[in-house]
Amino acid sequence: MSGLLLRLAGPLQSWGERSAFPPVRETAPFPTRSALIGMFAAAQGTARGDTAGLKKYEQVRLTVRVDRPGTLLEDYHTVGGGFPKERTAATSGGSNKDAAVITRRQYLTDAVFVVAVTAPDDLTAQLAAALRRPYWAPYLGRRSCPPDEPFLLRRHVDDPENELLTGVPLTSPEPRDDAEQSVPVQFLREHALPEGGPGATADIIEVNDMPISFAPHGRAHASRRLYRTTEPVHRSLAGPQKSLLTRLIDYAHAEEHA
Repeated sequence: MSGLLLRLAGPLQSWGERSAFPPVRETAPFPTRSALIGMFAAAQGTARGDTAGLKKYEQVRLTVRVDRPGTLLEDYHTVGGGFPKERTAATSGGSNKDAAVITRRQYLTDAVFVVAVTAPDDLTAQLAAALRRPYWAPYLGRRSCPPDEPFLLRRHVDDPENELLTGVPLTSPEPRDDAEQSVPVQFLREHALPEGGPGATADIIEVNDMPISFAPHGRAHASRRLYRTTEPVHRSLAGPQKSLLTRLIDYAHAEEHA
């Protein structure tokens, strides 16, 4: 097993938890497994209806470091207003609504997440190659939300989860108190940590974001358990915001020069 590292940052992100389209399209407070697996499948050119093609992603383990949770934004959104009936939104019965569709869509603004993707070595290599030259471009939950660079921080890491704690620059200023040697950071893990270690005390949450099918008329998800922890990250990974981009680029390029 090995893995890769992704940094999910941008002006807007939106991680839907429901496959239906309610009047208020909510966002989860963190990247969902469904969205990330969908990103991998799209990068590899897997069709939405290819349910069998999703099986290989069951081997993938995801760990999310919450560098910055962002701020919730709700957008008032209309579709099809001011058009003739035939140009308004379609209905399930094959007709058209003859009116504007009004929804409210939630986004996270200025959020930053770093994701450790752990998988068998061959799948790690396939994902890294696809994310570097994707068949369909990755986005942060919605097509209107492109990711900032650097996006693919590392293409191969022996222990990507440990790298979140020891290597990846943190989007956070250093503690003001010189005596503080660590910064408390939230993590979302798909497995519990050993008892007695840092972050061993976790909030357990259930989320319905395990993708079974992305078929347009047959989307299906199952539930999974997440362990939400707060763990100490060494202060050396933090630093002034004005040097953050340089530190991230240096970190990403270090792999190429190794």
